Amino acid sequence: MEKSKINYTPKIFSPRAESSIGGLGLPIQVGGSGAKQGEVWNWGSDNLFPLALSLLSRCSTTHRRIINDKADYISGAGFSLPDEAIRTKAFVEEANSQGESLRQVLNKLAFDKCLFGNAFVEVVTDSAHSFLALFHQDASRCRLAKDSGRVVLHHDWTRYQRSEAVSVPLYPLFEQGADGNLHTMIHYKDYEPMFSHYGVPPYIAGMNVSTIAYKTDNWNISRLDNSFQLSGVMLLDGGVESEEEAEKLAAAAQRKFSGKPGQVMFMVKECDDGDNSRFIPITSTNEGDWRELHDQATGDIVIAHSWFRSLSGLDYAGGFSSERILHEWEVALNTVILGEQEELMEPIRSLVSTILGEDGSRLEIVNRPPSRSKPLYMRVWEARKADGLDYDPTNPEEQYYVAQVTKYGLKNVD
Repeated sequence: MEKSKINYTPKIFSPRAESSIGGLGLPIQVGGSGAKQGEVWNWGSDNLFPLALSLLSRCSTTHRRIINDKADYISGAGFSLPDEAIRTKAFVEEANSQGESLRQVLNKLAFDKCLFGNAFVEVVTDSAHSFLALFHQDASRCRLAKDSGRVVLHHDWTRYQRSEAVSVPLYPLFEQGADGNLHTMIHYKDYEPMFSHYGVPPYIAGMNVSTIAYKTDNWNISRLDNSFQLSGVMLLDGGVESEEEAEKLAAAAQRKFSGKPGQVMFMVKECDDGDNSRFIPITSTNEGDWRELHDQATGDIVIAHSWFRSLSGLDYAGGFSSERILHEWEVALNTVILGEQEELMEPIRSLVSTILGEDGSRLEIVNRPPSRSKPLYMRVWEARKADGLDYDPTNPEEQYYVAQVTKYGLKNVD
């Protein structure tokens, strides 16, 4: 692969922002009028739905943990491929001119797909097919053109300027760019009825509970900021001549007694005789309700993601069970991970076959469990014996160590 020929750099910048969108009650920043009607299909009612999803993922801890872990599991622990696939091996090790491996590109695609329900990757080659490069494109900066045949990229959709946008045709159509190379864009999207142009994230039914978890966390932060002091009413006994004097008295009392502004409400009342100043605490009996609400929201987030508690780091407080983690990982592998991997890899395998001229179907992701139940120094036949499976100590394939099979797969073991 001639690296000098892979010289395409995407025109992408960081978005800026200032108001509230998405109906989530979250302080996302936006501004401007967005893209002109008729140029692109709006992603959300205001074309800024990805910004709301991005902010939500930064506010809910469990929600973000699941997205991170799913992306890591889907992108796997590397790739297995035949030794004779020399061009494919070079492509796996360096997928673009930015020095990213194929695994790094795949991890970003998996993250976008888990977060947005959509992912975009730009494919670059030349007319001679002398190289193949993949560039991940931030899904939040991509929109589909109204002709549904192109992807429009812009660094800030809150302040859209046509002159700053970049347009790339959708795969399998290629188009020559200013750098002289051929470009196309692959769009991955999760199917959802009634949504033709953009996919919908799998956790769409859990967006409200993600917001609940975010708000209950904020409630606990507020209590911590107030040093867990009681809220209440401070009733001050004193006569005042004017409204201005009453405000000064309340302000002075607040500085002296409250500790944190807003924690205590002050009232000034003129009494007949004696000093009747007193603090009336406001007791709260709903702390258990808040905890239960947070726990329920956390559990609902896991369900909405079609994910598992032990793979989300939620049950470690009750003891670390490697057997349960391995069991749930096996279920996740067969119900979620393998299907997502196949969807992401299908067009990449096709590109390897057509552009690099090697058998792309043999390019496979290596999946490694998060925990192991067998020592790495055991041989395969010993591990099969321990699990009660058929084993043959004379079989050459069962002579490998578990460490060799786990890390590389049998195909690449010498």
